[in-house]
Amino acid sequence: MFGSVLKYIVLLVLLTGACGIISCGNKNSPQVEQYIKSVEIERTVKDSIFEHTPESPFASDAKAHFHPLVYYDVNHQFVFKSKLYLFNSKDTVKVFGTKGEERKAIKYGYVKFIYLERKFKLNVYKGFSKNGDEYYSIWFTDKTTGEETYGVGRYLDFELQPDAEHEY
Repeated sequence: MFGSVLKYIVLLVLLTGACGIISCGNKNSPQVEQYIKSVEIERTVKDSIFEHTPESPFASDAKAHFHPLVYYDVNHQFVFKSKLYLFNSKDTVKVFGTKGEERKAIKYGYVKFIYLERKFKLNVYKGFSKNGDEYYSIWFTDKTTGEETYGVGRYLDFELQPDAEHEY
């Protein structure tokens, strides 16, 4: 299974390398181009894992057929930096999956940023997979919710770092 994923990654790396050599018509800085390529590779790997591995949510439902996920274009202007600010009281909250199933998560902390001169704060939640593994996510809704994206909202995976001063 992972052989397919590896082939996909190698092909994508070769294609993105070729794109870098001929510049693909973009006027972005090399750092921005590298960021865009890294996100595109991450998305391709995620699709391949969803399609080919036993850990995929699609593997447990014989009726489910995987179709590559649909993503917005990568926009480096939506990259923000923040420390993680922990909540003193970590309340348990109800969240809902894409099929409306209720789950519980812990309101763990938040990140904050400024966009278009407005201050924003997004909560970071600690959840648990079906097998008990913990994970962290940022869940949110916006004007696309229920129109272009899932009705329950969107999420960002969040990798908790041990350093309290880490800038995400």
